[in-house]
Amino acid sequence: MKKKCIVWFTQDLRLSDHRALLAAIDSGYEVIPLYIYRDEDPTWKMGAASKWWLHYSLKSLSDSLEEKGARLIVRKGPTLKVFKELIKDTGASAVFWHSRVEPFARKEEESVKELLKSLSCESFSFWDNMLFVPGDILNGQGEPYKVFTPFYNKCMKVGEIKSPLKTPRVVPGVKGSIHSENLEKLALLPDKGWDSEFSTMWHPGEKNAKVRLQKFCQRVTEYTKNRDFPYEDGTSLLSPHLHFGEISASQVVHSIRESSSHKGEGYVRQLIWREFAAQMLYFCPKTDLHPLREEFAAFPWKKSAKHLRQWQEGQTGYPIVDAGMRQLWRLGFMHNRLRMIVGSFLVKDLLIPWQEGAFWFWDTLLDADLANNSFGWQWVSGCGADAAPYFRIFNPITQGEKFDPEGSYVRAFVPELKDLPSKWIHKPWEAPVDVLRLAGVVLGKTYPRPIVDHDEARKIALEALKYTRK
Repeated sequence: MKKKCIVWFTQDLRLSDHRALLAAIDSGYEVIPLYIYRDEDPTWKMGAASKWWLHYSLKSLSDSLEEKGARLIVRKGPTLKVFKELIKDTGASAVFWHSRVEPFARKEEESVKELLKSLSCESFSFWDNMLFVPGDILNGQGEPYKVFTPFYNKCMKVGEIKSPLKTPRVVPGVKGSIHSENLEKLALLPDKGWDSEFSTMWHPGEKNAKVRLQKFCQRVTEYTKNRDFPYEDGTSLLSPHLHFGEISASQVVHSIRESSSHKGEGYVRQLIWREFAAQMLYFCPKTDLHPLREEFAAFPWKKSAKHLRQWQEGQTGYPIVDAGMRQLWRLGFMHNRLRMIVGSFLVKDLLIPWQEGAFWFWDTLLDADLANNSFGWQWVSGCGADAAPYFRIFNPITQGEKFDPEGSYVRAFVPELKDLPSKWIHKPWEAPVDVLRLAGVVLGKTYPRPIVDHDEARKIALEALKYTRK
């Protein structure tokens, strides 16, 4: 009888460039592909938008495995319980998987290793969800970097980024009946219909990730020039595919370099930024909720439920902020420039704790990634690694005028302002009365007045910073 193993899929929902899967096949095992759906972490349960993506990504992975000769087994419940039952039922003698950086995932994987050892079942884990293994990129003192540029430079000096591995021609599946949960019964899709527009922009799954990458490679040379303009087709839109591992960072890097030579390095640098965030979470696991710079624990935050709700709903009275928040709700995504703008507004104009923003993004972003999410919020708040100085406070008016000069982005997501002239689109409260009337805008009724005065809010934020430093 041929020996059997489990390949545990987590954030690697693909068949190409999959080291754990290839290692299992090359070792001569019959493979039981397994995905465990669990919401065991009390703080970071999977967000609603991520569940939408996961549903379709698992469907895609299941179809791909069937084409190769295997069947995806989906189980729901505590991880250790699932492994105990499946190993007992199948006689699997080994488990292969890719390691992750999230604190709850690392704890889970350690528990799995202990369980497998007690069951005399071998375990094989690989660091292949990232370009570099945590700990490989350290400074001269053997410590993790806390500034990005030297981290990036070191990454570029350590050698060539590993080439993607082949896609298996066949995945030798296990014959016989193994119980698998019906995907529909996991109830991953939201029942309120707020996801109705997701499918107009997004198509989860490995095959679609490769199509998205091919399209981006055709315009990657324009990335650095266009990436900050939210109405331009300037970014890759690969982030959800990367988070769920439908495509690997190695595949992205090699495809970009093959198509553009050195001209795509601006985007490669962003992938290294992603690595930097992952390394920070790995070495500083408490930064998912606690500031890296400890003095910010004493920051005098204001906890206004009303202001938080207005920010979440895109009703702040600042058009560029509201456009970003409404894009997030409608499409499960927000342009990176807007993430900085809305983040700065929440933390520095409203003085609401960055963790509230992180929780909202976690629930509403299709690409919600714990390392990137926490790192990004700490960056914009000024309390993390290589963070923007706290006194750098984004002006929502000038940011809009600079990166959405004709108001095209605002008009797309804040339609009540669509008839305003570009001169006033980012500051409608300053528009003459007759201009507002012709545009059908009634401040305070059809569109809110600013909920805070930015200049005054900036002064208050800087005073709060002085208090924190004392």
